[in-house]
Amino acid sequence: MSSYSELVKNFEKIRSYMREFYVYGFKSREEYNSKSARSYDNERRRTESWLGDYMGFSRTPEGKNVFISIDSRLSQHNPFYKALKAKSFTDGDITLHFILFDILYSPDVVFTLPQILEKIDGYLCGFKNPMVFDESTVRKKLKEYTQQGIIVSEKSGKKMLYRRAEDIDLPDITDALNFYSEIAPCGVIGSFLLDKQDNKNSCFYFKHHYITSAIDSNVTALLFSAMREKSVITVSNKGRGADDSTRLRIIPLRIFISVQNGRQHLLAYQPEAKAIKSFRIDYLSDVEILEPTPRFDELRSELDCMQEKMWGVTASGRGRVEERVEHIEFTVTAGDNEDYIFRRLEREKRIGQIEKIDCNTYRFTADLYDANEILPWIRTFICRIIDIHFSNTTIENRFKRDIEKMYSMYGIEEADL
Repeated sequence: MSSYSELVKNFEKIRSYMREFYVYGFKSREEYNSKSARSYDNERRRTESWLGDYMGFSRTPEGKNVFISIDSRLSQHNPFYKALKAKSFTDGDITLHFILFDILYSPDVVFTLPQILEKIDGYLCGFKNPMVFDESTVRKKLKEYTQQGIIVSEKSGKKMLYRRAEDIDLPDITDALNFYSEIAPCGVIGSFLLDKQDNKNSCFYFKHHYITSAIDSNVTALLFSAMREKSVITVSNKGRGADDSTRLRIIPLRIFISVQNGRQHLLAYQPEAKAIKSFRIDYLSDVEILEPTPRFDELRSELDCMQEKMWGVTASGRGRVEERVEHIEFTVTAGDNEDYIFRRLEREKRIGQIEKIDCNTYRFTADLYDANEILPWIRTFICRIIDIHFSNTTIENRFKRDIEKMYSMYGIEEADL
């Protein structure tokens, strides 16, 4: 029988399985053909060990179907964070970790690298087959912890001194951490901090709880780091159903998060295309941060200007310059006591203007890069629209055909569109 461990060394591997299992839909053993059946069984059992309390099962003529089922009224914490906390360590990793922090047991204790190596030898000399940590390994581990802010390094003449960082006493900010961990990108940071709190009970419940972006936290954190450093990155982009990934060189500018479905997009400049484009973060992997670019501020300012004509994540139009913006306008009617229609138009519009024609009629107009992105919102006013016009006639004709199909479904023979 094959064995497995709940812990993972390479999170990118488990991320791809979790995306296939839980985000796109749990595939059966026969349907999942990217890896061997043995690998499928190991990864399925691993994810079940984290998410077993949130899994449901149903039987169909084709067999047993497995799916994730979460009631946001009852589940206060994102269960996907369990996967991000299941990192494995080698025996050497964990041994060196505890020895180092036993040596540097207080911020007042300061040692050089040779002194630390001598003390490590003292710890291990009593073992029958002691581990050996060379100078390079210990220096790299100290550098890693220094970058993470756990250890502080200070230069004294030609010597580098190391000490433990001051402990931070977290005040009672449980409510803030509970909110941050479930709402913010990279909210797993808040979840780790909550693990240090005695009381984790949350006062928050979420009607729309978008949890699947948690498994993209590693990628998102690297993207934020690249933007803070104003750097170029290379990243692998593999769309759903694609056989191979494409390696891209881009300049990350902003991350956009949909409040409707929780999906995260990276807006980035792609030198090869000479354009700002959007990339789904759940399709990205293997981010490598390269050199800073002097164009970052210029490109981000350009994106900020573009947002005046962006409804979603399309940052540029198609064709010649004069054709890149598409015009949309529609007129809605409201009853005498239906002022909330106007308030809703005002509240929900992202760009554009609203003109009050009379007490019962309002016209919305906007110029945007892609009229497709606004269609779902327009459809929510469908029973009140009395006139609509798109400069892109292809989209206008498709919109009207959809209305005609709806009329047909409800048995309405003629519609004046």
